[in-house]
Amino acid sequence: MQRARVPRHRSLLAAVVLALSGPIPATALLPGPAKAAASLNDSDVTANLWEWNWPSVAAACSDHLGPAGYGAVQVAPPAESVSLGSTSDGAHPWWEVYQPVSYGLTSRLGTRAQFSAMVTACHNAGVRVYVDAVINHMAGHNNTVNTSYGGSTFDPGGFSYPAVPYGYGDFHHPNDGYCNDDDGGIDDWNNTSEVQNCELVSLSDLKTQADYMRDKIAGYLNDLIGLGVDGFRIDAAKHIAQSDFAAIKGALHTTTAEGEAPYITQEVVPGATTAELKPSAFTSNGDVLGFSYARGLKTQFQNGTLSNLSGIPSWSLDASGSQTFAMITNHDTERDGSTLSYKNGSDYTLANYFLLAYPYGKPSVFDGFTWSSTGQSPPADTSGLVTGADCSNGWQCITLSTGMKGMVGWHNATASATTVSDFTATAGDVIGFRRGSKGWIGLNDSSSPSTASYRTGLADGVYCDVITGGLTSDGCAGTAVTVSGGTATVTIPAGGAVAVHVDAKSGAIRT
Repeated sequence: MQRARVPRHRSLLAAVVLALSGPIPATALLPGPAKAAASLNDSDVTANLWEWNWPSVAAACSDHLGPAGYGAVQVAPPAESVSLGSTSDGAHPWWEVYQPVSYGLTSRLGTRAQFSAMVTACHNAGVRVYVDAVINHMAGHNNTVNTSYGGSTFDPGGFSYPAVPYGYGDFHHPNDGYCNDDDGGIDDWNNTSEVQNCELVSLSDLKTQADYMRDKIAGYLNDLIGLGVDGFRIDAAKHIAQSDFAAIKGALHTTTAEGEAPYITQEVVPGATTAELKPSAFTSNGDVLGFSYARGLKTQFQNGTLSNLSGIPSWSLDASGSQTFAMITNHDTERDGSTLSYKNGSDYTLANYFLLAYPYGKPSVFDGFTWSSTGQSPPADTSGLVTGADCSNGWQCITLSTGMKGMVGWHNATASATTVSDFTATAGDVIGFRRGSKGWIGLNDSSSPSTASYRTGLADGVYCDVITGGLTSDGCAGTAVTVSGGTATVTIPAGGAVAVHVDAKSGAIRT
């Protein structure tokens, strides 16, 4: 469940910064029509650039994500939101963008023209664009201010949003026949009617049973599709009746880039005992976020029990792996501590490498911003407008690091080999495995280097470790691994990894 709420609501970064080619410029891009590249990258890997502004996302697509082979970029909610100058979480907390006041596209992340230009730039780089869509609610009704980033007027206490327009009757209220609760909030998290018809932390809950609401929400999503958006992460999907969202989804247009139904993944936090509130109950409408998978990986990496990962057990399954949008963390879970985060140093980095190496789900790698308090604003000016994602100044940039980009290439190169073979644990916290004859990876979560021999499945030759730079025109940029008789003796650095694949063989440069 996202944390948007009404006012109440080894330095990995240094290592990543050194691996980057430079900061992401914050220069605004000229607007232009969204259009597809000649072909979009054939990859299911998503870079989640959470609360990066639109020019920064565009630059990341062009300079890093596209060339590295990422298939998509996920961006934060683009709709006009409330602007809160002062809260218990400080000025302009991150959760502002989860409190929309209209479906206009002037937000703290940029203008409509900048959003459109970003989509075009990403498509030109071969990268799809997925939008975090807030459609369960509008801004909280107990807000005491009515300022917004686009200038739209609204009355939070009166449930009035004239820019849409929505009025009092468009929302659920206490004991209205839908929300059968005296205070109108969710108290019983196993009561389907309450979870889907009452208010999530005072956020004004839309009456999605009504055709009018469905038409407005579909209109917003279709506007984004018209600008080139390729898919959606549905925020608070657990709080929308499946039949309601199915009707909205059925009204969506096909994408402009590929002429397909937009990709859908849904935020359904596990924990309910009621069958119809479990993640697996939502898969008829799309994929679901892999919360259980992320929590399980945290346990194994923090306990140094990577040897348990030879087969992913039941803790991984929000649904079948084919419908899991897999992750190591997201903006909520890194703050509540239920998953790993950038603060966990090498555990976090290695878990992301494993995410891309193990054939489970559709992997998403997260980059937000560094934080010291849970509600802290992203880097922004005094008016709340988010500033450029300069990777040396307050932003997480693991998606753009040499190792992560190398692992995206490894993931893509091994995609056709769908099973793990020769899983070898030389210690509880040191493992290696291969994906058919396509690639091999070794992970060392210990404090000392580890040297051992592994069956790689690769043809004999010299391969370039993609974690330390991979293949260049001059040979290996970093570590070289020699395979003889299908076996390689590899030294995996402490808290590090080595990964080689069939397309990074020295002397076999592809044009």
